[in-house]
Amino acid sequence: MKRITRYFVALVLSLSMSETVSAQVQSYKELHEVKRKETIFGIARENNITIEELIKANPEMNTPGYELKKGSFIRIPFPSNSQNSQNSQNSAASSTSQNVVASSVSAAKPMDKDDVRQRAIRLGVMLPLHDQNGDGKRMVEYYRGVLMACDSLKTKGISVDVCAWNVAEGTDISKVLKDPKAANRDLIIGPLYTKQVKALGDFAQAHDIRVLIPFSTSSQEVYDNGNLFQAYQNGHVLNEAYVYRFCQRFKGCHPVLIDCNDTTSTKGGFTAALRRKLEQEGIQYSITNLRSSESMFRKAFDMNQRNVVILNTSRSSELNVAFAKLNGLITSTPGILITMFGYTEWLMYTRMYLDNFYKFDVYIPSTYYMDPLSVRSERIKRKYRWNFHQEMQNYHQRYAVTGFDHAFFMLKGLHLYGKHFTGASGMAGYTPLQTPLHFERMGNGGLQNKAILFVHYTTGNKVETINF
Repeated sequence: MKRITRYFVALVLSLSMSETVSAQVQSYKELHEVKRKETIFGIARENNITIEELIKANPEMNTPGYELKKGSFIRIPFPSNSQNSQNSQNSAASSTSQNVVASSVSAAKPMDKDDVRQRAIRLGVMLPLHDQNGDGKRMVEYYRGVLMACDSLKTKGISVDVCAWNVAEGTDISKVLKDPKAANRDLIIGPLYTKQVKALGDFAQAHDIRVLIPFSTSSQEVYDNGNLFQAYQNGHVLNEAYVYRFCQRFKGCHPVLIDCNDTTSTKGGFTAALRRKLEQEGIQYSITNLRSSESMFRKAFDMNQRNVVILNTSRSSELNVAFAKLNGLITSTPGILITMFGYTEWLMYTRMYLDNFYKFDVYIPSTYYMDPLSVRSERIKRKYRWNFHQEMQNYHQRYAVTGFDHAFFMLKGLHLYGKHFTGASGMAGYTPLQTPLHFERMGNGGLQNKAILFVHYTTGNKVETINF
C-alpha cells in the first residue's frame, strides 16, 4: 500500500488518489433484479449463458454460503463465442447464444462520457475533521479509513478523487456547499450532525449526488429523499429488529427478564418491545430481580427448557452481579440450561468477562463486530499503524475500520453500477471487516442499512457472528 502520510483538516482539500484515470469498459450486458425463487442455473439458461460465465461476471457468487436474494442485482454478461461456451450448451442453445451476441454488439450504444463507471469517482467528505474534541478525533480516524479504502481500490483499477471539508458542529453547511467542487461530487460522506442533514440532502437532490450519512440516525430525511443512504437505524427500529431476530433464534426457549434496579438504564425500550412481542406470540416468560433470594431467583427458571436471560441494563457492575447469581444457580441446580442475551455495550467488557461469556453462551446484538484475531483485522491495524504512526483509538467500534467499510462498499458499488447502485444485498460483492451493509428502500425515499448481527460466544470457547 502506498503510504498515506497525512490527513487534511483545512476547509477544503482536493486529493487525487491517482495521476491518471483509465476508462473502465462495461463488461456486462445488463443488470438483472433477482425475483422470488430464481436460481443461478435458471438465470443463466434464460440469458443463454453458462453458469461459469454468470459467476465470472459476479465474483461474489463464489463466496461460501452465497444465496440469490429477491431484490438484489446481478450482472448479466455478454454470451461468449468460444468453443467452450458452445460445448456447454446443446446445439439449439448455442445457436441462440451466437445470435444474442451479434444483436447485443450491433445494438450497443456509446455510454455517457460522464458515466462514473468510466472515470474516477468524485468523493466528498463533510465531517468534523479536527482535534478539538472527541467527535473530531473520531471522525479524523474515520476519514483515514476512507483514504485507506481509496488506496486499496486503486490497486483494483478504481480511481477516486477526494475533496474533504471540515464541517464541525457549529459549521453552517450551506456555506460549505457553495464551493464549486461540492456540486460535482458523485458521493458525499457526511454529515455527522443531524441538524446538517436536510441542507446537504436538498443539495444532493438538486445536483443528483449520492449521500452516505455515516452515523446520524435521528433525521427523517431518508424517508423522503431518494439520494440518501443511511448507514445506521435509530434505536426504536433497531430494538424492533433485535426483538424479531431474538424470537426467531430462541423459539422454544424460556425467557427470564432480570430487573437490575438501575434507575439510569436506557434499555427499557428494548425490554418493553420484547415483552410486548412475547405476549403477542403467547410465549410465557418470567421476571425476577437481582436482589431476590436464591430460592425466589431459582423459581424464575425452567428446569426443562433452555432459559434465555435478559437484563434490563447494560452496565458492567450489574452484569457482574448477574454472573455471580447465575454461577450460584448452576452450582446448586446441575443440568440447568442458561443462555444470556445482552447489549452492544457488552462488547466493551469482553476482556473482563470473557470466561463468563463463554460459560453462559452469550449473544450480543450489534450493527458491527470485528474479530480481533482474524488475519484481515490484524492486517488493517498494521497498515493503519504504518501509514499514520499510531494505533487506532481503543473503542469497541474501530472508526477507521468503519470508514474503510463504508467507503469501499459505496465506491465499489458506484464503480460497478453507477447511478443504479442501491446497496442491496450482494450488489457490491464486498465482505466487511467490521460493519455489514445492505440497504433497503424506505418507501419512495432513500435507503437505510438493515444489516444487524449477533455476536455469539459459544460454550466451546469460540466466537461466531450470525448475520441478518
